[in-house]
Amino acid sequence: MHGRMPRREFLQGLGVAGATVVGASFPGEATWAAERLYPPRDLSYFDTPITPAPADILFGYASITWGGNDRQAIEDVAALGFHGIQLRSNVIKEFGSAAELRELLEKHQLKMVALSSGDVRIDSAVEAEEIAKHTANAKFVHDVGGLYLQVTDGRPKDRAISAEDYKRLGRLITEIGKRTADLGISLGYHNHMGSLGERPEEVDQILQATDPRFAKLELDVAHYFQGGGDPAKAIEKYSDRLLFLHIKDVEPVPANVEAKRPFRFVELGRGKVNLPAVFDALYKVNFRGWAIVELDVVPDKSRTPKESGAISKKYLEEKLGVTI
Repeated sequence: MHGRMPRREFLQGLGVAGATVVGASFPGEATWAAERLYPPRDLSYFDTPITPAPADILFGYASITWGGNDRQAIEDVAALGFHGIQLRSNVIKEFGSAAELRELLEKHQLKMVALSSGDVRIDSAVEAEEIAKHTANAKFVHDVGGLYLQVTDGRPKDRAISAEDYKRLGRLITEIGKRTADLGISLGYHNHMGSLGERPEEVDQILQATDPRFAKLELDVAHYFQGGGDPAKAIEKYSDRLLFLHIKDVEPVPANVEAKRPFRFVELGRGKVNLPAVFDALYKVNFRGWAIVELDVVPDKSRTPKESGAISKKYLEEKLGVTI
């Protein structure tokens, strides 16, 4: 077997030979030069595929549990040891400027992973308003130094849902995503109970109607499970569309608890989501990105949001062996 040519020597050979071919005075000379261009060498390593990088999961926590007290959320999330935070659009009014929020996050060494930008309404009469609203929110994310904009949708309540509704939502999300991309902010669609993307087959229809260059999937594993899906399988299915994830758990509402819906979100490891399978799938597809731990409200009112966060962190580190 012949020895391998050093990359620099190979590239220099290309330059010299290329000049020879260009300067050839007749076809025979060009052919001769081309033959000399590739001496007998072992070039098989050019056919060897690049090994995919291993999974690299970064962990953040969502501020929603603090019910709008975002300054306390920032302090507590940092104290728990998380490196990122997801905030909601109320922070735009809460803080005097993007610079003020950016300074506070930097002080606590937190990355603004995403902003929850709210619903995308598919009513054609408000389409321009929706695009403008979410684009403005993306500008705020950019100015804070954040990464992503999250959108959900408002499922029409007064009529039956048609296939055209999913297509309209997909087109509208794409249009918003084009504008956020101009700002350097990636757009993620959040599957959610009570939305057009409640069930797995509905998520399929929305993503099929969306340009993958401008809109990705922000998979919420608990909502996907509650909607009848297997989040581990969804991770494999949408591995090329995953922007970031909500790591979340859910359980049926206990019989002795009054509630508006038959389920409630709980700290990690206390519900029905197969979280070990979720992380196995993330490692399998070599996911590299952010996983945001989320809990809408504290299920046990005797605990604080920070105490609930500590429970979820303990589960991740002790049961799943991950490092926050």
